Amino acid sequence: MSNFVDETNICARGGDGGAGCVSFRREAHVPLGGPNGGDGGSGGSVWLEADSNVASLLAFRDHPHRIANSGTHGQGSGKHGKTAPDLIVKVPEGTIVRDHGNGEILVELNRAGDRWLASPGGQGGKGNARFLSNKRRAPAFAEQGEKVHEQWFRLELRLFADVALVGFPNAGKSTLISRVSAAKPKIADYPFTTLVPNLGVVRVDDANEFVMADIPGLIEGASEGTGLGLQFLRHVERARVLLFLLDLTAVDGQPPAEQLRILRHELGEYKPDLLERPYVVVGSKADVLRPEDWDVDVDFAISSVTGENLRPLLWRLNELVQDTEESEDDYDEFIIHRPMTDAVTVVREDDGAYRVFGREAERAVALSDLTNWDAINYAQGKLDKLGVNRALRRAGIRDGNEVRIGDFAFDYQEDQ
Repeated sequence: MSNFVDETNICARGGDGGAGCVSFRREAHVPLGGPNGGDGGSGGSVWLEADSNVASLLAFRDHPHRIANSGTHGQGSGKHGKTAPDLIVKVPEGTIVRDHGNGEILVELNRAGDRWLASPGGQGGKGNARFLSNKRRAPAFAEQGEKVHEQWFRLELRLFADVALVGFPNAGKSTLISRVSAAKPKIADYPFTTLVPNLGVVRVDDANEFVMADIPGLIEGASEGTGLGLQFLRHVERARVLLFLLDLTAVDGQPPAEQLRILRHELGEYKPDLLERPYVVVGSKADVLRPEDWDVDVDFAISSVTGENLRPLLWRLNELVQDTEESEDDYDEFIIHRPMTDAVTVVREDDGAYRVFGREAERAVALSDLTNWDAINYAQGKLDKLGVNRALRRAGIRDGNEVRIGDFAFDYQEDQ
């Protein structure tokens, strides 16, 4: 089984918040001691962070769950519970996070240090000391700790490379990268020996080097999912320079000119702007055929076996890479595709009930002790301040309609 994994699932769950404490001072000669229940500590959050030292998503293949610790409960005498530390989950640069249900891209973690909040930790509940007021001299309730539900995401890796080798199966890509770098991909005389991308650092001289990616072979129809095309085409997206490697001896009867046409067509169908990238056209296995037998013009004709023209090719690639580095880099930006919001929204569900969305509104209910009338009245006041009642009226709610907020449901009454 390969140690390179570029697609996997992850389940993230922040820690639950600790519950607030209901407590009153009990001191000698103090008959009316006030409330002194401490707050619960908040749970730790789960963050995904891009790290240049992580090469693949292998760590999530067999162990997808990442769960942060929970906060501890508050205690009497004003003692607050401990807040749990955040859990930082390292992923490779170029990791894309998708919604597990609909496939929507949520974020792209492109460079080391890019961080995204996958699952916020639960908020700790307030102790009863927090609810002391002129009207409420002896609050006998506290907030519960916020419970956190697990969330599943789909992770995809798009490799970053300065140069991507693009060619048909058995065109000589693996042999080339093994010759010019320390990468040791599997090499054999049959197609599809490379089933995962391989990265290698190519050192041109003491001051110049670049990263080369050996992309598994593409075939006609790859942009439509034929073979493993779609799985590997995404790795070409992040390359600065493309190297079209053509087998001069013809692959499966495809002459070099036809190989080039098909490769460019598949890249254009997958993502048209790939054809705007700097590129070189290279003929491989030049030691087998004479130049007059080629049916295509190439920038370099090489032999990875004899080393013919490898040095000039590397210098040309290095030059193109440096030119692209001097221009604006589109991939340095940390991209969030769907910002999160705390705004209150109301949706009418299929059965006629009104569902309230909004993290603060859901928290107001989830943290409240709904067995205590004082706590219920406090929660109602908080929901009104957040604009929940106003949003429900705008949505057309009527007396007796069911309202759902988080896991809690109740019948709406205007006079309440």
